[in-house]
Amino acid sequence: MAQAQIFHGVGQPLEWRSFADPTPGNGELLVRIDLAAICGSDLHTFAGTRNEPTPCVLGHEGVGTVVAAGPATTTAVGQRVTWTLADSCGTCRTCSRDRLPQKCTQLFKYGHAPLNDGTGLNGTYATHILIRPGTSVVALPDDVTDEMAVAANCALATMVAAVRAMRGHSSLVETVVIQGAGLLGVYGAALLTEAGVPTVLCTDVDEHRLGVAAAFGAIPILATSPEATLAAVRDHAPHGVDAVIEAAGVRHLLAEGVAMLRAGGWYGWVGLVHPDSVIGPTAEQIIRRCLILQGIHNYAPEDLRDAVDFLARTINRFPYGRLMSPPMPLENLETAVAHAREREFMRITVQPSATSLRSGPPKN
Repeated sequence: MAQAQIFHGVGQPLEWRSFADPTPGNGELLVRIDLAAICGSDLHTFAGTRNEPTPCVLGHEGVGTVVAAGPATTTAVGQRVTWTLADSCGTCRTCSRDRLPQKCTQLFKYGHAPLNDGTGLNGTYATHILIRPGTSVVALPDDVTDEMAVAANCALATMVAAVRAMRGHSSLVETVVIQGAGLLGVYGAALLTEAGVPTVLCTDVDEHRLGVAAAFGAIPILATSPEATLAAVRDHAPHGVDAVIEAAGVRHLLAEGVAMLRAGGWYGWVGLVHPDSVIGPTAEQIIRRCLILQGIHNYAPEDLRDAVDFLARTINRFPYGRLMSPPMPLENLETAVAHAREREFMRITVQPSATSLRSGPPKN
């Protein structure tokens, strides 16, 4: 039997539930979850600032091993994998013409679906997850550990998409500010540094997190006030920076980001995926300075493939061991969520115990 933590709503206890052994259908994979991580969006759901249909299995960041494969699949049983957080049809106008599979008209998102959608094994806070036919699955190299790859299919792939969008605007990027030294910001610093951007600045109010961002290539700027932050950025880029990436999810930073940019600069918005995100800059500021604003939400399959390739290239360049906590038992998910709120680690990781995995599928 597969097992999962069921979320029933804010303030309600989680339910540890068993599921009948699922048999993968055409194009489906049954994956044993080897490691999962608690993303910020899950913390928002637990706190009630983000709504999901209930009951459901939360969790979308994870890695696992294929234990059963349906017909018409190319991934072998026994392969260690990660997968796109969204399943797309591949044929609708948005997928095919607009090339935005992450905005598919029939989009399914792991960790965001109700139990009555399919088998119910839709999230990573479980012993197993059923991967659907429109999901891109990426094999993990042997030297990329579970801890390195656990957030590749969310935070890292999203920042790969953001950097790709920035490069699409201009290949001449010499100075970039990342607003926020959470996991998105840290990955952004590493990606930009590896891409050869000469000056990567990262702003945050948390000195510990800024120290981690510095280890991944960023020049840290402690954001004591908007005026002090802007002055510190101007010390590095007197005429304004080429690009800013918002990765903090804090709306008052938008006006700061606009002020940092040079004329014609690019501003990518990544973190403000919540209702408290009313835009502060005026249209006049955008128009008169010929700025380009772009929203980046989720990513395309090639971004996840590039994310895994990036990890493989940079195993010895960046201290990935500083990002993830030692794994906590999935059975104690509520305690793990409480630890995640303390922000000691970029991510708290969880994994099923050996006992719960021994009772799980497959038996065929």
